[in-house]
Amino acid sequence: MPAQQPAVSVIMPVLNEEHYLRESVRHILEQEYAGEMEVVIALGPSTDRTDEIAAELVAEDPRVHTVPNPTGRTPAALNAAIKASRHPIVVRVDGHGMLSPNYIATAVRLLEETGAQNVGGIMHAEGENAWEEAVAAAMTSKIGVGNAPFHTGGQAGPAETVYLGVFRREALEQQGGYNEEFIRAQDWELNFRIREAGGLIWFSPELKVQYRPRRSVKALAKQYKDYGRWRHVVARYHSGSINMRYLAPPTLVCALAAGVVVGVTLTPLGFAVPAGYLAAIAVGSVPAGRGLSPKARAQIPVALATMHLSWGFGFLTSPRALADKLIASRRPAVVPGVPQA
Repeated sequence: MPAQQPAVSVIMPVLNEEHYLRESVRHILEQEYAGEMEVVIALGPSTDRTDEIAAELVAEDPRVHTVPNPTGRTPAALNAAIKASRHPIVVRVDGHGMLSPNYIATAVRLLEETGAQNVGGIMHAEGENAWEEAVAAAMTSKIGVGNAPFHTGGQAGPAETVYLGVFRREALEQQGGYNEEFIRAQDWELNFRIREAGGLIWFSPELKVQYRPRRSVKALAKQYKDYGRWRHVVARYHSGSINMRYLAPPTLVCALAAGVVVGVTLTPLGFAVPAGYLAAIAVGSVPAGRGLSPKARAQIPVALATMHLSWGFGFLTSPRALADKLIASRRPAVVPGVPQA
């Protein structure tokens, strides 16, 4: 590794992260990286011990700083942290993400080798109990999330978006940061503008972030409902950005609902649709659960169904008015050297 590496700013949006914040920051500060580093934590209005833990981290290490994020919204937190940071490389990390030891050094190398504006890798879900292990297995299997490389892995190369991201600051500043109207899917939207401006987004399986899944069925359902809701907003906001992987969950929800209605009102044969789905996720959970405890394996179908149905329901019920509001405040991509209208 060269003696001198570019200085990096790590930005963290946090809200109610008392369980993982200290561990997440430890994984940052212990990075095998020769360059200067700062960590900027944007604090939302948490109702747990997050603020107290953040204050302890600031007192313990001069590289750690905090900024307020009174809205609690992730894109606002990210923009506040970007504004408060100062280094040419900006690394996004969430409060429940754990960087692998050489993550930053590898990302900086990839930025140099590829010329990309943003590089990212795999969201490697790992659980600490049977339920979280079941969710992690579902989130890293093709039956759970399709062929998304940042979940399941794949070949290095150009990508539409990546998990979290390590950016050149100039790219963030050119685009004006994250669009704060996007409560979810803000990463995809920003990367879309970077690509529209001619920038390269690069995926590499060399980059891995350990991710701690939601701790209950209810929390997982809300997470995936929000994912589906905002994916539909993105599809309306950026026409042509949808594909069959995104349409599978809402199609499934419609098919299951139709099967139940037919089964109740016309013929019991209608129940073959939900029965077939249950059989499919039961069979699909077998390879996903290899190496896990029997308790964890038994919960994988629950995790799969929660993810699929919540995502599909969120997509189907996403209000058109929400997309219209965002379309009205559209932020076009800023192309370097091209005057803006």
